[in-house]
Amino acid sequence: MSTSGIWTEKYRPQKFSEFSGQNHIIPRIQAFVEQQNIPHLLFAGPAGVGKSTLSLIIAKELFKEQWKENFLELNASDDRGINVVRETVKDFARTRTIGSVPFKIILLDECDSLTREAQQALRRTMETYAHACRFILSCNFFSKIIDPIKSRCAVFKFRPLQKEEAIKVLEKIIEKEQLQVEEIAKEKILEAAEGDVRKIVNIIQAASSSNKAVTQYVINEIVSTTETQEVKEILELTQEKDFITAKKRLSDLMLYSGQSGLDIIKTMQKEILNLNTDNHKKMEYIEKCGEIEFRLVEGSDEFIQLEALLASLSK
Repeated sequence: MSTSGIWTEKYRPQKFSEFSGQNHIIPRIQAFVEQQNIPHLLFAGPAGVGKSTLSLIIAKELFKEQWKENFLELNASDDRGINVVRETVKDFARTRTIGSVPFKIILLDECDSLTREAQQALRRTMETYAHACRFILSCNFFSKIIDPIKSRCAVFKFRPLQKEEAIKVLEKIIEKEQLQVEEIAKEKILEAAEGDVRKIVNIIQAASSSNKAVTQYVINEIVSTTETQEVKEILELTQEKDFITAKKRLSDLMLYSGQSGLDIIKTMQKEILNLNTDNHKKMEYIEKCGEIEFRLVEGSDEFIQLEALLASLSK
């Protein structure tokens, strides 16, 4: 176990057996490693679900103690041209592999940030150095990867961790660090993380930095979650056509609780489904939330747009 002060590194899995989630992927990756013959790999999925970690495990299991000499990690989102990446790959591929495995591994992270032209150049680079290197490409958005690259890789789609898998990760850290965490605080952490392991680890580290007793109030301060009860009451006021009171409660929520407009919209969208009204009205409410959310993303004023939403719901 690493002695790093950053818990995401301290609790990063080092073996296949320590890896959490992605049970539909791990057996196939293990089979590749056991055969010492892996194809180019494309890992696609949201942040914090283990794409980079699994790439490191592959390198460590394949090359053992010499994994650092045979593994190169590059980030495609850096402001470097594909030509620089290509030169780096060329220099890395020219040197001999240390050990019995006949190829090296190159991890190219966030490759969906490359332009289509850069991806075409990357495809040619993958072909040129296939005899000496295997590429592991990592991306958040599978649809942004061009078809020629997809066809040259074995594709693995990662999923956010299920609740039962995420709670195991959280409980392991709580036990190792000897923390006392309220059950409701655990629920808040899992809700805020949404299947992102990195978020789980960062939240629990931040929450326990000053006190080993972690409460829901500490978690609320860290993740700045929107109080669902307050949002629910604002929605109920719009149903009663009390726009002025709803507007005042919204202003208090944004000014004194520091909640962002996007967070409030997302919470509203969830709470609309629980309102005591007919499905047709719920559909209209959700459609309006979608329109306002788009305006906020485009840069519109939060107060004006959310007030416009309340006015529309109050009619």
